[in-house]
Amino acid sequence: MILVTGATGSIGGAVTRLLDAAGASVRVLVRDPARAAALPERAERVVADLSDPATLAPAFEGAAKLFLLTPGIGTDMAASAVAAAQAAGVGHIVLLSSTNVLGDPVSAMGRWHHEREEIVRASGIPATILRPDGFMTNALQWAGTIREGGYVFDPLGPGRIAVIDTADIAAVAALVLTEDGHQGQEYALTGGEALTVAEQVAAISAAIGRDLKVRPAGTPEEAVRARFPSGAPPVLAEALIDAIERVRAAPEGLRTDTFERLVGRPPVTFADWCARNAGAFAGAA
Repeated sequence: MILVTGATGSIGGAVTRLLDAAGASVRVLVRDPARAAALPERAERVVADLSDPATLAPAFEGAAKLFLLTPGIGTDMAASAVAAAQAAGVGHIVLLSSTNVLGDPVSAMGRWHHEREEIVRASGIPATILRPDGFMTNALQWAGTIREGGYVFDPLGPGRIAVIDTADIAAVAALVLTEDGHQGQEYALTGGEALTVAEQVAAISAAIGRDLKVRPAGTPEEAVRARFPSGAPPVLAEALIDAIERVRAAPEGLRTDTFERLVGRPPVTFADWCARNAGAFAGAA
């Protein structure tokens, strides 16, 4: 039995569907069963909450493997899940982390991911750590200004990110959950192209057939205010500013061939992702 957390989100949902298609026995941990209606019928639903450790034992009972995805910037949910996995005798954890943990020192944005990785390592349970770079779906945050004003706010300037399709992340997760030989491995996952924001905007423009403008941010602080008009928690604002400054200082970006080596095909391109998701950006000119 493979237990999937975060199953009502884009990555966890895709992992669940891929595991089900492969014939694996899958159980999903959900807080609201109604949100799991679109998941495969064969997937067992267990209502529990990672923020409430007392609810976790039934979800983890009998699970041999765990796909662990926890939201936000804290570590309590990861710690609760790992403790429940230890108690249930889970034999393999696949943790969704981030490339933000790479580098010395670890970035502020990577701090929480690093702490979650350390929690998993300290458990003694064999683990595989997946570290994706920026998600292609992050571009959906631009949909409002694209529809309403025909522009995208750019905080990164010359900085490049090899964004990856969340479906490709799920493909790797499903692979390592169903194949032997991945325990103890750490995989940095990126798309095949390291792109600036301007290059991403050009791809969106081509997909929707509309000329879009790029408005550069004057400072990282301005970029944070644009993303959180009502203000971001100080610790999150600090992490975002640090992340922006690091990307701006790395015009070459990070790109690996790990996805292709594992899955046997190139990662989805951003242009293809834009073509599939053009409707999200469409609007009046």
